[in-house]
Amino acid sequence: MHIGDYYKLEVVKEVDFGLYLDSERGEILLPIKYVPEGTAVGDEIEVFLYKDSEDRLIATTLKPFGKLGDFVALEVTDIAPHGAFLNWGLEKDLFVPIKEQHKDFRVGDRHVVKICLDEKTDRLVGVSKLYAFFKRDFSELKEGMEVDLLVYGITDIGYMAVVNQSYSGMIYKNEVFDTIRVGDTMRGFIKKLRDDDKIDLRIGHVGVEAIDENTKKLLDLLIKHDGYISINDKSDPEEIMERLKMSKKSFKKAAGGLYKQKKIEITDEGIKLIE
Repeated sequence: MHIGDYYKLEVVKEVDFGLYLDSERGEILLPIKYVPEGTAVGDEIEVFLYKDSEDRLIATTLKPFGKLGDFVALEVTDIAPHGAFLNWGLEKDLFVPIKEQHKDFRVGDRHVVKICLDEKTDRLVGVSKLYAFFKRDFSELKEGMEVDLLVYGITDIGYMAVVNQSYSGMIYKNEVFDTIRVGDTMRGFIKKLRDDDKIDLRIGHVGVEAIDENTKKLLDLLIKHDGYISINDKSDPEEIMERLKMSKKSFKKAAGGLYKQKKIEITDEGIKLIE
């Protein structure tokens, strides 16, 4: 049993200030403010274990934003001489030592950290130097697989994301048509597993599914604007990206498919939905 995780523990004693729970680490206090109404001696209750501001092992029924081993995006609430404090949903903030920060933290910033256990002190800490934690064996992955993404960094070419809480991948800026920030979570797809042990990602579908997705976007926009939009294959790529959130190439494929199905009419001024 270690701190930073959830356990089902039996209530063995009731006191004025809470309940004591039985564990392999001895009796652990669940303060009265966390005790669910009606809980009695002999009941089992699921709690999260951590250390309070006085470094005492304590139980809570609050749900933090992450547990031991998780990558999670948290906001900086305070700066101290030796590190920073991040809000993770408990009364005591998560501490990130300066030596574990990938850059200087500032109050209000949002950073992705991995929740780790400092074995010397038996305390939970956050680490924002993430590279060493990512798996390099991609045998469980395949191209086209749908995955969970957590954006942890932004570079000149794209957005670095934690993949399925285990790997690191890149979403390229020229394939993104919405604003993305550090800490954003989304579903995505593995575009390519590269020979240099890197993963290329994309947010939208690929192949036929991507065309279908873009076709729906175009139809939705036409319906929203009473069956007509002043966009066609001569429009600027920037205008298409701003209004449709897709590249000009994707737009032309979607419009071409609808034209062949005789669902739209393409004119010099724009596109008209055929009733």
